[in-house]
Amino acid sequence: MPNSPNSDDPKLANTDNSPKPAHVTTGSLTTPKSRLTKAPKTAANGRRAFMWYLLSLAVIILDQWTKWLAETKLTFLEPIPVIEPFLNWTLAYNYGAAFSFLADQSGWQKWFFAILALAMSLFLIVYLIKAPRNAKLLSLGLALVLGGAIGNLIDRLRLGKVVDFIHVHYADVWHYPIFNIADIAICIGVAIIVIDMIFLEGKRNA
Repeated sequence: MPNSPNSDDPKLANTDNSPKPAHVTTGSLTTPKSRLTKAPKTAANGRRAFMWYLLSLAVIILDQWTKWLAETKLTFLEPIPVIEPFLNWTLAYNYGAAFSFLADQSGWQKWFFAILALAMSLFLIVYLIKAPRNAKLLSLGLALVLGGAIGNLIDRLRLGKVVDFIHVHYADVWHYPIFNIADIAICIGVAIIVIDMIFLEGKRNA
Protein backbone atom coordinates (compact mmCIF):
# COMPACT_ATOMS: atom_id res chain seq x y z
CA MET A 1 0.00 0.00 0.00
CA PRO A 2 1.55 3.36 -0.98
CA ASN A 3 2.48 5.69 1.80
CA SER A 4 0.05 8.53 2.43
CA PRO A 5 1.33 12.09 1.90
CA ASN A 6 3.07 13.41 4.96
CA SER A 7 1.96 16.92 5.85
CA ASP A 8 5.20 17.39 7.72
CA ASP A 9 7.26 17.04 4.54
CA PRO A 10 8.83 20.56 3.91
CA LYS A 11 8.67 20.07 0.16
CA LEU A 12 4.95 19.47 0.27
CA ALA A 13 4.40 22.20 2.85
CA ASN A 14 5.88 24.84 0.52
CA THR A 15 3.61 23.87 -2.37
CA ASP A 16 0.43 25.95 -2.36
CA ASN A 17 -1.79 25.90 -5.41
CA SER A 18 -4.67 27.74 -3.76
CA PRO A 19 -5.87 30.88 -5.70
CA LYS A 20 -4.56 34.22 -4.56
CA PRO A 21 -6.82 37.23 -4.01
CA ALA A 22 -7.02 39.40 -7.10
CA HIS A 23 -5.80 42.46 -5.22
CA VAL A 24 -2.70 40.90 -3.68
CA THR A 25 0.39 43.11 -4.08
CA THR A 26 3.95 42.80 -2.98
CA GLY A 27 4.34 43.15 0.75
CA SER A 28 0.67 42.71 1.67
CA LEU A 29 -2.03 40.08 1.20
CA THR A 30 -4.84 42.33 2.36
CA THR A 31 -4.14 45.82 1.04
CA PRO A 32 -5.68 46.59 -2.36
CA LYS A 33 -3.25 47.87 -4.97
CA SER A 34 -5.28 51.06 -5.38
CA ARG A 35 -4.56 51.97 -1.78
CA LEU A 36 -0.86 51.60 -2.27
CA THR A 37 -0.84 54.08 -5.16
CA LYS A 38 -0.21 57.56 -3.81
CA ALA A 39 -2.19 60.39 -5.31
CA PRO A 40 0.06 62.71 -7.35
CA LYS A 41 0.93 66.01 -5.73
CA THR A 42 -0.85 69.05 -7.11
CA ALA A 43 1.53 71.20 -9.13
CA ALA A 44 2.37 74.57 -7.61
CA ASN A 45 2.15 77.90 -9.40
CA GLY A 46 5.92 78.20 -9.63
CA ARG A 47 6.83 80.59 -12.43
CA ARG A 48 3.16 81.06 -13.25
CA ALA A 49 2.93 83.16 -10.10
CA PHE A 50 4.34 85.95 -12.28
CA MET A 51 0.95 86.56 -13.89
CA TRP A 52 -0.60 86.96 -10.43
CA TYR A 53 2.16 89.41 -9.54
CA LEU A 54 1.11 91.43 -12.60
CA LEU A 55 -2.43 91.60 -11.20
CA SER A 56 -1.03 92.84 -7.88
CA LEU A 57 1.01 95.44 -9.78
CA ALA A 58 -2.14 96.62 -11.60
CA VAL A 59 -3.88 97.08 -8.24
CA ILE A 60 -0.90 99.07 -6.91
CA ILE A 61 -0.80 101.34 -9.97
CA LEU A 62 -4.56 101.98 -9.89
CA ASP A 63 -4.43 102.62 -6.15
CA GLN A 64 -1.53 105.06 -6.31
CA TRP A 65 -2.94 106.86 -9.36
CA THR A 66 -6.34 107.43 -7.74
CA LYS A 67 -4.67 108.62 -4.54
CA TRP A 68 -2.59 111.08 -6.54
CA LEU A 69 -5.75 112.38 -8.20
CA ALA A 70 -7.43 112.71 -4.81
CA GLU A 71 -4.56 114.72 -3.37
CA THR A 72 -4.28 117.01 -6.39
CA LYS A 73 -7.97 117.54 -7.12
CA LEU A 74 -9.63 117.43 -3.70
CA THR A 75 -9.47 119.62 -0.64
CA PHE A 76 -8.98 117.96 2.73
CA LEU A 77 -12.34 116.89 4.26
CA GLU A 78 -14.38 118.84 1.71
CA PRO A 79 -16.80 116.34 0.09
CA ILE A 80 -17.62 116.37 -3.61
CA PRO A 81 -20.95 114.62 -4.34
CA VAL A 82 -20.79 111.80 -6.89
CA ILE A 83 -24.03 109.86 -6.36
CA GLU A 84 -26.33 111.61 -3.95
CA PRO A 85 -26.99 110.73 -1.21
CA PHE A 86 -24.72 107.68 -1.21
CA LEU A 87 -21.24 108.50 -2.51
CA ASN A 88 -18.80 111.39 -2.18
CA TRP A 89 -15.16 111.96 -2.98
CA THR A 90 -13.68 113.20 0.31
CA LEU A 91 -9.94 113.49 0.89
CA ALA A 92 -8.91 112.15 4.29
CA TYR A 93 -5.82 110.67 5.93
CA ASN A 94 -5.63 107.62 8.13
CA TYR A 95 -2.70 107.40 10.54
CA GLY A 96 -3.80 104.02 11.86
CA ALA A 97 -5.21 100.79 10.48
CA ALA A 98 -8.71 99.95 9.28
CA PHE A 99 -11.46 102.10 10.83
CA SER A 100 -8.68 104.45 12.10
CA PHE A 101 -7.51 101.88 14.65
CA LEU A 102 -4.62 103.36 16.71
CA ALA A 103 -4.75 106.53 14.60
CA ASP A 104 -4.49 108.75 17.70
CA GLN A 105 -1.14 107.35 18.84
CA SER A 106 2.13 109.29 18.91
CA GLY A 107 3.54 107.95 15.64
CA TRP A 108 4.94 104.53 16.51
CA GLN A 109 1.94 102.95 14.78
CA LYS A 110 3.33 104.07 11.40
CA TRP A 111 6.29 101.70 11.69
CA PHE A 112 4.24 98.98 13.36
CA PHE A 113 1.72 98.81 10.51
CA ALA A 114 4.46 99.27 7.91
CA ILE A 115 6.43 96.29 9.24
CA LEU A 116 3.22 94.27 9.50
CA ALA A 117 2.28 95.08 5.90
CA LEU A 118 5.80 94.30 4.69
CA ALA A 119 5.80 90.92 6.45
CA MET A 120 2.39 90.08 5.01
CA SER A 121 3.50 91.10 1.52
CA LEU A 122 6.61 88.91 1.65
CA PHE A 123 4.53 85.99 2.89
CA LEU A 124 2.02 86.41 0.06
CA ILE A 125 4.77 86.69 -2.55
CA VAL A 126 6.18 83.32 -1.46
CA TYR A 127 2.77 81.73 -0.94
CA LEU A 128 1.67 82.62 -4.47
CA ILE A 129 4.59 80.56 -5.80
CA LYS A 130 3.65 77.56 -3.66
CA ALA A 131 -0.13 77.80 -4.10
CA PRO A 132 -1.72 75.00 -6.18
CA ARG A 133 -1.76 75.84 -9.88
CA ASN A 134 -5.38 74.71 -10.23
CA ALA A 135 -6.48 76.92 -7.32
CA LYS A 136 -7.01 79.97 -9.51
CA LEU A 137 -9.62 81.52 -7.20
CA LEU A 138 -7.22 81.28 -4.26
CA SER A 139 -4.41 82.86 -6.29
CA LEU A 140 -6.76 85.65 -7.37
CA GLY A 141 -7.60 86.46 -3.75
CA LEU A 142 -3.95 86.35 -2.69
CA ALA A 143 -2.94 88.67 -5.56
CA LEU A 144 -5.61 91.22 -4.64
CA VAL A 145 -4.60 91.23 -0.98
CA LEU A 146 -0.94 91.55 -1.96
CA GLY A 147 -1.62 94.54 -4.22
CA GLY A 148 -3.74 96.27 -1.60
CA ALA A 149 -1.21 95.67 1.18
CA ILE A 150 1.65 97.10 -0.88
CA GLY A 151 -0.50 100.04 -2.00
CA ASN A 152 -1.14 101.13 1.58
CA LEU A 153 2.44 100.28 2.57
CA ILE A 154 3.74 102.78 0.00
CA ASP A 155 1.60 105.47 1.61
CA ARG A 156 2.90 104.72 5.08
CA LEU A 157 6.53 104.80 3.98
CA ARG A 158 6.11 107.86 1.75
CA LEU A 159 3.73 109.98 3.83
CA GLY A 160 3.46 108.31 7.22
CA LYS A 161 -0.29 107.97 6.65
CA VAL A 162 -2.74 106.36 4.22
CA VAL A 163 -4.63 108.46 1.67
CA ASP A 164 -8.39 107.79 1.62
CA PHE A 165 -11.03 109.41 -0.58
CA ILE A 166 -14.03 107.09 -1.16
CA HIS A 167 -16.84 108.18 1.12
CA VAL A 168 -19.93 105.94 1.26
CA HIS A 169 -22.81 107.30 3.31
CA TYR A 170 -26.54 107.81 3.51
CA ALA A 171 -27.32 111.51 3.61
CA ASP A 172 -26.10 112.75 7.00
CA VAL A 173 -27.57 109.80 8.87
CA TRP A 174 -24.93 107.13 8.35
CA HIS A 175 -21.27 107.34 7.27
CA TYR A 176 -18.93 104.47 6.47
CA PRO A 177 -15.23 105.13 7.21
CA ILE A 178 -13.55 106.70 4.19
CA PHE A 179 -11.43 104.19 2.26
CA ASN A 180 -9.41 103.70 -0.95
CA ILE A 181 -8.79 101.27 -3.83
CA ALA A 182 -6.24 99.27 -1.83
CA ASP A 183 -8.81 98.70 0.91
CA ILE A 184 -11.33 97.45 -1.67
CA ALA A 185 -8.76 95.02 -3.12
CA ILE A 186 -7.92 93.67 0.34
CA CYS A 187 -11.57 93.16 1.30
CA ILE A 188 -12.48 91.45 -1.99
CA GLY A 189 -9.31 89.34 -1.82
CA VAL A 190 -10.00 88.15 1.72
CA ALA A 191 -13.61 87.29 0.77
CA ILE A 192 -12.37 85.24 -2.21
CA ILE A 193 -9.85 83.39 -0.03
CA VAL A 194 -12.54 82.54 2.52
CA ILE A 195 -14.86 81.27 -0.25
CA ASP A 196 -12.04 79.09 -1.59
CA MET A 197 -11.30 77.69 1.88
CA ILE A 198 -14.95 76.82 2.53
CA PHE A 199 -16.05 75.44 -0.84
CA LEU A 200 -12.99 74.45 -2.89
CA GLU A 201 -10.04 73.53 -0.67
CA GLY A 202 -11.68 70.32 0.54
CA LYS A 203 -12.35 69.17 -3.02
CA ARG A 204 -8.72 69.74 -4.00
CA ASN A 205 -7.51 67.72 -1.02
CA ALA A 206 -9.99 64.86 -1.52
